[in-house]
Amino acid sequence: MERTTTAAAVAALLAAAALGLAPHQAQAAPAPVAAVAADAPAASPELRFHDIPGSGGITLKGNVFTPAGAVSGRKYPLIVLPTSWGMPQIEYIAQARKLADSGYVVVSYTSRGFWLSGGQIEVAGPPDIADVSAVIDWALANSPADADHIGLGGVSYGAGISLLASAHDPRIKAVVAMSGWADLIESIYSGRTQHLQAAGMLGAAGYLTGRPGPELQSILGDFLGSRLDREQQMIEWGRKRSAAEQVDRINANGAAVMLGNAWGDTIFPPNQYAKFYERLTGPKRLEFRPGDHATAEGTGLLGLPNDTWTNAHRWFDRYLKGERNGVDTEAPVQIKSRSEGGYEGYADWKSVGSGGTERLALSDSEHVFANVDSGANGGIIFLSSILDQFVKAPPTASIPLLPRAFAAVWQSERHDTPRRVRGTVGLHTTVTPTKADGTFVAYLYDVGPLGIGKLVSNAPYTFHDRTPGRAFGVDLELFSTAYDVPAGHRLALVVDTVDPLYIEHNPTGAQLTFSSPRSDPSYVSVPLREQ
Repeated sequence: MERTTTAAAVAALLAAAALGLAPHQAQAAPAPVAAVAADAPAASPELRFHDIPGSGGITLKGNVFTPAGAVSGRKYPLIVLPTSWGMPQIEYIAQARKLADSGYVVVSYTSRGFWLSGGQIEVAGPPDIADVSAVIDWALANSPADADHIGLGGVSYGAGISLLASAHDPRIKAVVAMSGWADLIESIYSGRTQHLQAAGMLGAAGYLTGRPGPELQSILGDFLGSRLDREQQMIEWGRKRSAAEQVDRINANGAAVMLGNAWGDTIFPPNQYAKFYERLTGPKRLEFRPGDHATAEGTGLLGLPNDTWTNAHRWFDRYLKGERNGVDTEAPVQIKSRSEGGYEGYADWKSVGSGGTERLALSDSEHVFANVDSGANGGIIFLSSILDQFVKAPPTASIPLLPRAFAAVWQSERHDTPRRVRGTVGLHTTVTPTKADGTFVAYLYDVGPLGIGKLVSNAPYTFHDRTPGRAFGVDLELFSTAYDVPAGHRLALVVDTVDPLYIEHNPTGAQLTFSSPRSDPSYVSVPLREQ
């Protein structure tokens, strides 16, 4: 009990520091919010820390902001913010205060299994979804929250939980899901390949800041251990935690959904969000910006100006308050190129590459030896895409110097005009393996006059139980992006078999041949923006 009380007090003091309050103003054991709101009007929103009953009898550590000068008997729209993976309840303090300043009751809580909240980490499982409804119930009973105007939002883990909860609780009218996932399998097992650094980082953070449940421990061990005999069980586990599997229920409930993500998100790549967005039928918005996981909205968590959070507030204002602020009349798909320029608006995701598709023929047959990193790779989780975001420095490789024994390389002619790549690049090829199992990674590079290639996109592909020596066709989607290739540059496709981002499945001595049969030519399709 003493440890819990001390930790709560420390959290209160941290929150007070973030808000610029004097230490005596932060309270770890406050009075009910409704009672506070009945007093004389306050100069700033009221913050109180609470133990909130979660589902199954556990306690969730949370905090509540109420609008300054909240009038007794009046109801205010409610926004619930579940925390990100490994983050405590003070994560959203800066944005929660801003929302309360504009007239919302805001409840944030530490997701179950992390820090001082009870329970075990369930990875957005049924107990997490039930927690959202329990927090809403508690807020309606203990604050001046309006039952008819409820919103849900969050970053990363909070985003995934928010989308899933909107499928189960029809009281939720608006959702803002930033840097989240809609399809967990496509996020960390795309191309049937384990995303090693992403899964490893999530696992390590879970053990450091929380209590992984036995199911998570088993799944994580099987996943990182490449237990193919458990593959179907892992996939089913992921599907139960994917909003894409419940999109019909989300559509039926009718919540207005805003999705935001970064082009270089190494945990939840953008493709799966774009596909999910297209299946939504209610009010919706999709935003993609440069950066990596949670970096697009990260400055907003510190209270600094931030486009993602600005639009999140506008979304809530439109669909919880009914304000005519124009967010619903703008082009619903808003993207920003990794290279330069401002935002581009599109009517839907399919229109992003409306300038047509340029097809680059891969006519030459290429043969590579596996198990060696050629030097072409997708970079390092977080670091590489952050460098791309802030200093326009994506991962690079010297294309002429790549060892051809370990890397297949095809290059286009120099382009006389810029190529504004927008959307999802596709690879179609024919592969002949010498072993039954294998992995390869495809990279698209922007190659300058000196042969230095800047990474445009990449994606892994793994196969199992193939007949050695027998060719088979592959269609692979690279991760969606927006990148401007300057005039005078080339595009290059590079394929190798080892990348630190992924677990590879190439047996010792494996070799792969990439060919282009006359009856089924190999190519790369590059979607372009209209000129």
